[in-house]
Amino acid sequence: MTNFLTTSALGRGDLDALIETAIAARTGRVDLGKPLAGRSVALVFFNPSLRTRASMQVGIYELGGNAVVLEPGSTSWTLEHREGVVMDGGKTEHLKEFVRVLERYVSAIGVRTFAELKDWETERADPILAAFESYARVPVINLESAMHHPCQAMADMMTIKEKLGLGKKKVLLTWAWHPKPLPMAVPNSFALAAAQFGHDLRIAHPRGYELDGELMESIRGHTEVNGGSVEIVNDIGSAFDDVEVVYAKSWGSHRFYGDAEGDVRERAQYRTEWIVNESKMARTVNAIFMHCLPVRRNVIVTDGVIDSPASVVIDEAENRLHVQKAILAKLIK
Repeated sequence: MTNFLTTSALGRGDLDALIETAIAARTGRVDLGKPLAGRSVALVFFNPSLRTRASMQVGIYELGGNAVVLEPGSTSWTLEHREGVVMDGGKTEHLKEFVRVLERYVSAIGVRTFAELKDWETERADPILAAFESYARVPVINLESAMHHPCQAMADMMTIKEKLGLGKKKVLLTWAWHPKPLPMAVPNSFALAAAQFGHDLRIAHPRGYELDGELMESIRGHTEVNGGSVEIVNDIGSAFDDVEVVYAKSWGSHRFYGDAEGDVRERAQYRTEWIVNESKMARTVNAIFMHCLPVRRNVIVTDGVIDSPASVVIDEAENRLHVQKAILAKLIK
């Protein structure tokens, strides 16, 4: 590992090893020590964060290191990432200088930048994350980009293993109504990781809310290699049948990139039906309920589900800390 940008860059054995390290460290069977003693890690946040920021800062500290948190446009200068731009507008510093200076101080750089939901073809290429990777000579960790959230996906896979044990599981990734369109990074990465770990994956969403076509081809390829399967359904009623994991998340349609009002009008018809509630969970095989958080109660999921024993969202959030410590220890030697 030289960077941690998507799970697709790693093989099944490497992914399994990271999760096993995280579980062993959490349970006390392994002491990760202080591999970051005397080192600093930069955490660059273009967007708000609770779990990612807190878990990374705590994890770096517990590994003996120092976290340097920067927020472009707030605690540091506004940043331009495009090549060849005449910088006579609102951006103060180019990423070329920002990254090359920062890497003189730190041993790795974590970066969090959401999709702006304006230009699908541009954002699906993850331009800001790609710029960090291009300029940096220290490891870069994706703390959520326009297209991927690999640390969250690894915590998700760790949680499934802890709660349900080894072997393939029947996993449902279900779209849910939300009052506004959201980025696709979490569902993209969850679906990809589920395929890499060989689970039987069912993705439920209304027509028009398909995940990226190229990503879906990659997911299908990973299911073939790892012995899983992938199924797409547009019927929320039957989507919950016989599954062991329910992962709820809303996302926007790339058909409406740049047209948020159009997406809001389109999704309005799904408000009542596309929610995780007790009756849908009753159709599962005692499934656990998962969500990356933050979650809008009684919009994405009812109180009755998220407050039930089936809900593992808090353990899932805790696992961000443990799996990121395993990633940091592997990257920074």
